[in-house]
Order: sequence, then C-alpha cells, then structure tokens
Amino acid sequence: MSKYIIKGGKKLEGIVDISGSKNASLPIIAACILNGGKSTLYNVPKIHDTEMMFEILKSLGGTVEKKKNKVIIDTSKINKFEIQEELMRQMRSSVILVGGLLGKHRKAIFSYPGGCDIGTRPIELHLKAFEKLGINISKNYGNIECFCDKIMGEKIDLDFPSVRSY
Repeated sequence: MSKYIIKGGKKLEGIVDISGSKNASLPIIAACILNGGKSTLYNVPKIHDTEMMFEILKSLGGTVEKKKNKVIIDTSKINKFEIQEELMRQMRSSVILVGGLLGKHRKAIFSYPGGCDIGTRPIELHLKAFEKLGINISKNYGNIECFCDKIMGEKIDLDFPSVRSY
C-alpha cells in the first residue's frame, strides 16, 4: 500500500480539475428528451455509459454535438419511442430514458437493460413506479412495452433505498 508523508508549514495552492459525475450526468442526459430542443451540458465525463446514452439519443432522432468541455444535445426531432435492444443491453442505466420517452410520446418499447458487472439488477422498481403513474406495461418476448393515454401524478415509495448512506 502506498503512503503519503505530509510535512506541514507550507501553504497549499493550485488548480484541480474535477471530472463530471456519471451518476449526475446520465439522468440529466435522459431528461433532455423532455426539453424537445437544445440542451447544453458541461463537464460530462467521457466514459462508455455517457457515450451509449448519446448513441441511444441519436438512434431515436436526436443529435449530439461535442465541443471541448461541452455537449449540445438537440432532442427536437426525436420521433421514435423504441430503444434498440443492442443499445439497451450496453448499460443498466439505459432504463432511465424510458421516463422521458413516456413523457414525450406516452409510449416506450425496450428490452431489459444489461451492462452491469456486478450481476443482474432488476428494473422492477421502475416498472412498479410506472404502473402507479397510470402506465400500462406488457412484457412480450423479452421486450417491455409501456403505454398510456395520460400520466397521473402519484406518491411513489421505494421498497428499499437505491443508494446506501453510511
């Protein structure tokens, strides 16, 4: 194990660049669907999961433009509500796009997500929450179809915390 030896008495100063957070960026990227226009995001980490989210948005009809430390996402032309299985299976968090699609189109078709190194993690909490909002769900041959005429607001209690605090 490495160790640091710190000798005091000297002022610390300098600049540190902090990378963006994956867990903050992914829901923000997904929410861009609801904007129906251009969204500019800064400091999005350049990792597999964010790149896959961009690919899914593009496959739905959106555009993604990257410039230095900013990403411009245009969802004004998103006209599809089906996420391709090969993209959906690239990462578990792809399921967070479904809410935006339901908000925009009142319909979403997708497969179970993949991409989790720690094993399968069910998405049943998401599906139960959708049902409480008045969304009909049917499972057909590995695909999940969600549809509704109207989304109704509702209090949603999770069965267990999705993030553990210590």
